[in-house]
Amino acid sequence: MGPSIWQLLIVLVIIIIIFGSKKLKNLGSDLGGAFKGFKSAMSDEEKKAAEEQQGRIIEGEASESTDSESTASKEKENS
Repeated sequence: MGPSIWQLLIVLVIIIIIFGSKKLKNLGSDLGGAFKGFKSAMSDEEKKAAEEQQGRIIEGEASESTDSESTASKEKENS
């Protein structure tokens, strides 16, 4: 069984007495800013994943494919 509404209210009153309403307000705004930052970072990751699925070249892939192509051409020259 979970806590009743009265128990939650008592805990809330104790927290307000200990921390004060100003600190709780600042904590709430800081927490909200953190959620917004997390949400924007997640949407950026989703955009990158969508671009990757569309077949766009990602940083680092071009150099890897160029290196493997140059290695293959050098091996042909040596043969």
